[in-house]
Amino acid sequence: MATTQWVSHLLDRGADDDLWAISSAPVTRGQLRSAVAEFEEGFRKQGIGAGNSVLLRMTPSFTYIQVLLALWNCGAQVVLVDFRLKPAEYEPLAQLVRPQYLVAAAGAGGPVAGFRQESDFTVRRLPDGRPAVDGIQLVQFSSGSSGRPKVIGRPADSVLAEIDRHAALPGALGEDDRVMLLNSVMHNMGLVSGVLHALASGAGLILPPTLRPAEVVRLMAATGATAVYGTPVHYDLLSRVADRPRLPALRLAVSGGERVPQETYENFRARFGLPISPVYGLTEIGLIAGDLSGTSVPPQLGLPVPGAEIKIVDEELYVRMDRSPYLYGEHADRYTHGWLRTYDRVRQDAVTGVLSMLGRADSLAVIGGLKVDLAEVENVLLTHTRVTEAVVTHGEVIEAFVGADPGVGADELTTWCRERLSPVKVPKRFHVSRLLPRNSMGKLVRDRALMHGRVLSESPSRAQEER
Repeated sequence: MATTQWVSHLLDRGADDDLWAISSAPVTRGQLRSAVAEFEEGFRKQGIGAGNSVLLRMTPSFTYIQVLLALWNCGAQVVLVDFRLKPAEYEPLAQLVRPQYLVAAAGAGGPVAGFRQESDFTVRRLPDGRPAVDGIQLVQFSSGSSGRPKVIGRPADSVLAEIDRHAALPGALGEDDRVMLLNSVMHNMGLVSGVLHALASGAGLILPPTLRPAEVVRLMAATGATAVYGTPVHYDLLSRVADRPRLPALRLAVSGGERVPQETYENFRARFGLPISPVYGLTEIGLIAGDLSGTSVPPQLGLPVPGAEIKIVDEELYVRMDRSPYLYGEHADRYTHGWLRTYDRVRQDAVTGVLSMLGRADSLAVIGGLKVDLAEVENVLLTHTRVTEAVVTHGEVIEAFVGADPGVGADELTTWCRERLSPVKVPKRFHVSRLLPRNSMGKLVRDRALMHGRVLSESPSRAQEER
């Protein structure tokens, strides 16, 4: 399929008066097609076409989605950059990819209350821009939770193959569904699992104009939501909403990005009457495993989806790919002979084939000649009833960054760990704050230097080294 036709393939689904999406007001599929065609004509007049690279940085809005689809229809390679990034985070990324065009919303940057109907934007040609990488339509950055983000490029057939994998999951979205999308449309799960998958399946999208949990639940009830897509953080917040309206149509709750904490899973199921269904994937390739039946519980991820070829070597997951997803020659060690190393440690049930998450391969530390799984230490901390978040790192010693209720201190956490872990696994330093920093995708930051800079500056009096 030509690079200028793959989006038209998605846009052609449905009649003009079918609902495409709703936020503050509904938008039909006919209105979506008209807006995309209008933007496409304008971009072509400004010289954007096949082989051009465009950096897109806008606030979440229908305009953002329409602009993205129009740029793809022009044949352009689109680099997605989160509008919330600070200049110190954004500028190095822009210098790295060196786009030929910048499409940015006025006032992009900073917090946002929710999804918008419309957003103004400007188009600027940049000097000395680098043309598109051959065959690549979508460029994204990894979460950067454990270091510098990786530049990831995907061709159109990779995106379409991921949409097909979503459609192959039993219980997947269909034309009778209306899905509340809480994931950011700037990142892979929100964009492909949410926007593009719904577009291809005929499902209607619900994009909340406010992220306040109580308002989100009320909008789900008002629009007859049958499914909700989000992250563990979203489900934790939704579970705390009091006086919830009835949601008789809700049949599916899907989570990705991080493992769902057991407490969040149990609370949501108790309050909403259905389990959280896991999906697992990578920015590099998209969906790899999932279970929408409600039978998989944390830390289970479900079965590998049809079309995803995997292997497990020493409890580490590898995924088959036709080409390296990393642009500009970086991270060559992660892709070898057609296999992508995920650094995720998993176990596959010999009978059912279900995958379960064990942790990260790069979370293993060697201390005194013994291997310590830092994920195990995190899990022990999370069993404490007043601990909400935990990130455990290893430099000179094991350090634990803990999000906890006021009053929880290092002495209490040290005692808790000593009662449940061998001495070599007990953190030597605890840094406790109310909330731990997260990146723009909502994932916990795991870079030790960044954690030190943020957590210690906020709560120096609550950091203590075990004596």
